[in-house]
Amino acid sequence: MSKILVIVESPAKAKTINQYLDKNYIVKSSVGHIRDLPKSNHSISKKHKIISNDEKTNHIHKKDKKLSLIKRMGIDPYNNWKANYQVIPGKEKIVAELKILAKQVDHIYLATDLDREGEAIAWHLQKIIGGNNDRFSRIIFNEITEKKILKAFKHPVKLNINKVNAQQTRRFMDRIVGYMVSPLLWKKIARGLSAGRVQSVAVRLIAEREQKIKAFIPKEYWKLQANFNTAKNEEFQMEITHFNKEILNFSNENDVLQHIKLLKQLTYKITNSETKIINIKPPAPYITSTLQQAANIALGFSVKKTMMIAQRLYEAGYITYMRTDSTNISQEALKNVRNYIIKKFGNQYIPKFPIIYNKQNSQEAHEAIRPSNVILSSESLKGAMELDARKLYELIWSQFLACQMPEAKYELTILTAKAGEYQLKSSGKILKFDGWHKILPNKRYKNHRLFDVNIGDNIYLKNLNPSQHFTKPLSRFTEALLVKELEKMGIGRPSTYSSIISTIQERGYIRIENHRFYIEKIGEIVTDCLKSNFSELMSYNFTAHMENNLDKIANNQAEWKQVLNIFFDNFIKQLIEAEKQPKEGGMQLNKMVLVSLNCSICNRRMGIRNGSTGVFLGCSGYALKAKDRCKKTINLIMENEINNVFLNNQYNNNINYIITNKHCQKCNTIMDNYITIDSKYKFYICGNNPRCDGYEIEKGQFYIQENNYSNVNCDKCHIKMEFKIGRFGKYLRCINCNNARKILKDGNVAAPTENPVPFPELLCEKSHDYFVLRNSSAGIFFSASTFPKLRETRSPLVEELKRFRDRLPNNLLYLTEAPSTDPEGNKTIIKYSRNKKQQYIVSIKKGKKTNWIAFYTNGKWQETKN
Repeated sequence: MSKILVIVESPAKAKTINQYLDKNYIVKSSVGHIRDLPKSNHSISKKHKIISNDEKTNHIHKKDKKLSLIKRMGIDPYNNWKANYQVIPGKEKIVAELKILAKQVDHIYLATDLDREGEAIAWHLQKIIGGNNDRFSRIIFNEITEKKILKAFKHPVKLNINKVNAQQTRRFMDRIVGYMVSPLLWKKIARGLSAGRVQSVAVRLIAEREQKIKAFIPKEYWKLQANFNTAKNEEFQMEITHFNKEILNFSNENDVLQHIKLLKQLTYKITNSETKIINIKPPAPYITSTLQQAANIALGFSVKKTMMIAQRLYEAGYITYMRTDSTNISQEALKNVRNYIIKKFGNQYIPKFPIIYNKQNSQEAHEAIRPSNVILSSESLKGAMELDARKLYELIWSQFLACQMPEAKYELTILTAKAGEYQLKSSGKILKFDGWHKILPNKRYKNHRLFDVNIGDNIYLKNLNPSQHFTKPLSRFTEALLVKELEKMGIGRPSTYSSIISTIQERGYIRIENHRFYIEKIGEIVTDCLKSNFSELMSYNFTAHMENNLDKIANNQAEWKQVLNIFFDNFIKQLIEAEKQPKEGGMQLNKMVLVSLNCSICNRRMGIRNGSTGVFLGCSGYALKAKDRCKKTINLIMENEINNVFLNNQYNNNINYIITNKHCQKCNTIMDNYITIDSKYKFYICGNNPRCDGYEIEKGQFYIQENNYSNVNCDKCHIKMEFKIGRFGKYLRCINCNNARKILKDGNVAAPTENPVPFPELLCEKSHDYFVLRNSSAGIFFSASTFPKLRETRSPLVEELKRFRDRLPNNLLYLTEAPSTDPEGNKTIIKYSRNKKQQYIVSIKKGKKTNWIAFYTNGKWQETKN
């Protein structure tokens, strides 16, 4: 029988599929993309910074600059979007192996994922292997089970070039924006900045939310709760809701006290009692966005972590494809889940007919995310998947069962009472039938049954409890809330939410504190500049419209190069305008707000400056010519970071913070508080800086050395260490050798840093560098010797530490006593447990962690199960 090559993108997926096929099939992995546009520096080269006044020279310069840009981007928008795809560095061996195998087989099946990215990988594989297209077939499946895999091979399809073109269109547009706007930001605002077509819009969402929070003015209001006794001396509460048939709003304390005087003199009587049944429908099965939100809220997983774990569950065959915006469920899956519910919970927990969920405008004809086999619970995965994967599977499994169970029924009772012109209300709710809550209990719900009172009964006022409240601003985005907002606005698609959120975190435009997004000042400035000069690109509607265009391309309803041409023509016009001088309508420069503090070097005025590294004070003499330039700067540290206010869970919605914090006298926006690095000045800077130049300065000694650290000695020379505050917060520095140790957010002093141990015998895989052993607060690890310039890292093998035992410091020698292999002969590696704050070992098999681990306890290594 002829040999057949099957190519997938993941080694784990290849392993799962291989067990369903006979020996005539060779299953190989491309390990993701094998070709891409070239990677290069976005910045403008030095030769392009010199602009000649000579018209002819300028013309040559512009032509040269355009050619250089096209070369760096790898696409030519001026030449029918010709692309320069290249083999990704490090993938040469894989490509060579696939080409050799392709010559030895009669047919090639491309079994990459069924979304656009998977279709593009399949297309690149076909292009780079080459040969007759008839040798290639495309197979698609949304779950990796034996039945689905074998069915897919019986019904191969042609490569969907429309999906490929949609993926290319997205990639080209993102490339254009990133490579053509980023240099402009370097020139106009600060070095090291970048822009992205969708990511910049996501940053805008966070920036505008922050502006609304800072501009928010709380309004005071009061509530009035009344405690009553029934004739049987039973206590219950009611709320005063109306006065003279108007909704009652207590605006201040005097207002509520006046009403209390009147209420104490009245007689209260029950005027109405209404009881009704409320049916709560079960939730739809998960799609990508709702799974990301649920995992973030219920499990605390980041969007990136959720998608990584879901990918592993899919590739192992436990769940259906995890990138989908469809809530469809196959007839076979509906039949299986209904049978399972009847068997486990009984007939009363199954509706008469299957519940159908339809989500309009879903991108692909996929299914919802569900278990491949509903009989498998998360306990069944023990030993096969790690704990976090089992937690996520449990979430998916429970949601899938719940979506096909009957409505939960509650009995709601509403009591109405009257006293003079006042109306009071109280409500109670009890569960009558749990329905889908059988599998997904409502943890926030508690039975609240009202006492048995009848219409016309008198009730007796016991006391009145007024309470002060303030209106609250919008809450800051969590990852879950941001995904929800992106989906609602049509920005991005299921497969892009993870990369969008990861990218905006990496760019330094936002920071995460207490699981919430905070915009950095430089992020606000970049957002404002892009909104002013690239209004179409930064428009929510335009971004959503472009997503619809990509859908049309994928469905063969639009021509991809025409979409790109329209986009590029409009973009170039905006770029040309933005490159002009500010007085000519071009992008504004990152201006400085001068303050009443003089430079200690040249006596010129200092100014508030915003850079990619944060807010700082800089001498106004920096703008002068080189010979007169003054580069004096003073670092500013946010007072909240020094006080660790962000650790307080109430900070995000703490209305007292908004009320008590200073507001700008010019625009009434909340001011940000900064301390100079020498602790001699406190700066109150308008939250709208640099749009608003409001600021205030206080002089004094705001932070002195803390006594908690007065007895800490240097770990290198044993001399006393001094408490300091630096750019990145609190730390200790040795007065003798300048050795520094960071003070962590919990107040503890970070472990001493150790000099890296060189291992020139162990070469890096991605470069010509070698590994060194580093010890950090997250345990030991191997990194490239030139880290962080080269960021290649990995966990050390126990056998490697045993081999070079003589190089290790004494505190790490115990690691060489660990087993080099597990009982099955798999090699062991060193990992670090953040919960237990200690090193442990875990075995690996074919690059993946197994279920075998061991901890160093009571002076010896003890095996356990994960």
